Amino acid sequence: MMGTMAWPEKTGPSTDASEKRTLGEGIFQLCAGCGATLTAEQLEANFRVCAQCGHHHRLTADRWRALLCDDGKLDRWAEELAPTDPLEFSDGKSYTDRIASAQKKTGTNDAIEIGRAKLHGRDIAYGAFIFSFMGGSMGSVVGEKVTILFERALEEKLPVVLLQASGGARMQEGILSLMQMAKSVAALERLRAAKIPYISCLLHPTTGGVAASFAFLGDVNLAEQKALIGFAGPRVIENTIRQRLPEGFQRAEFLLDHGMVDCVLSRLEMKDTIDRVLGHLQR
Repeated sequence: MMGTMAWPEKTGPSTDASEKRTLGEGIFQLCAGCGATLTAEQLEANFRVCAQCGHHHRLTADRWRALLCDDGKLDRWAEELAPTDPLEFSDGKSYTDRIASAQKKTGTNDAIEIGRAKLHGRDIAYGAFIFSFMGGSMGSVVGEKVTILFERALEEKLPVVLLQASGGARMQEGILSLMQMAKSVAALERLRAAKIPYISCLLHPTTGGVAASFAFLGDVNLAEQKALIGFAGPRVIENTIRQRLPEGFQRAEFLLDHGMVDCVLSRLEMKDTIDRVLGHLQR
């Protein structure tokens, strides 16, 4: 009778799937626009804009600060503010746990950073949403910090540059989140009454309660090319009205054609453009 063949035991390194690594992982990246293979280093050096087709990949708040603020420096305001859980909200995971997870992931207390910076030597009040923190959603702390941004700018006579990238109001805080729309816009109106410029930079995506409040109220509204900008997303609208939307609906270029924004540009042109605009507004 034929005996059973004994296969030699593995003595080399484990080839368990969890230990496998794709060759080039973290070194190369495919462009989402044209499919070109780019080195991660080159893409990052160009602020994640494809040198082949100009496609804009998402940029972190840290890199936006490096792009727009001289030497990437920001004298931060209201860093001590952190969200709480007044509604004791849970959707299978407690809001407190979601906050802690987002804080650990981003290294920041909430979904916006504000402070004083310089742009080509010009003093500005600077704010930028942090989309990686719960989709850049606006809760009580984010609304308070936007309000502080406008109030400190008024007090110190600084023009405001605010980068918007948000999924809208934070549902875990209910009406307390929605109240931030009125509060922040009231602070903006006091800034406007003093004739201090406010430049709104609409990034991908800018939606919901942020789009419905201060995002479109800039003295000049600049939009990053191909950014999704609007109140409800296209899929939500299509499912509601049961109709197909026009090609490019709610993209920056569509909004420019319909008079909703003043300029659509590459993020690589953003700093010089803001400087020129402020030069005109501050004469």
